[in-house]
Amino acid sequence: MGFLSKLFGKKEEQVQELVLNSYMKGKVVDITEVPDPVFAQKMMGDGFAIIPEEGKLVSPVAGEIIQVFPTKHAFGIKSGEVEILIHVGLETVAMKGEGFDVAVSAGDRVEVGQTLLTYDLELVKEKAKDIITPCVVTNMDAVANIEVLKLNETVDFLQEVAKVKLK
Repeated sequence: MGFLSKLFGKKEEQVQELVLNSYMKGKVVDITEVPDPVFAQKMMGDGFAIIPEEGKLVSPVAGEIIQVFPTKHAFGIKSGEVEILIHVGLETVAMKGEGFDVAVSAGDRVEVGQTLLTYDLELVKEKAKDIITPCVVTNMDAVANIEVLKLNETVDFLQEVAKVKLK
């Protein structure tokens, strides 16, 4: 053991990979297929999207809720070194929370599969631009790559959908 490791102790092992589980029941699609340039051009980060079959959103990771948008349609979650954003539907901000029932608040610790939101999917179909629900890693500077495992497959809650490899 070298002098520095004796002085500072053993370096803590960092988790090098984070599994993103399915946060919805539905079809997984590539982020570039989201009909919104902010997501499709990866301006906010890389990831994937799910076209939901029912109005329920669960946490894809264990971590901390760092943001619940006032309009209830989007969530920021931090898990280890990874920060993700899940955005329910497109242009759902205009709904001002109508039809959305949020089950968590900023600062809450969440487990994989914990319900974050239940919502009226039919109302979103009627009032929003699209029901597609992107999930993006917003701090891509910490990430080496994202491997989507279930592209163009229909998934149920909590199936492994993607792996985020850290730098």
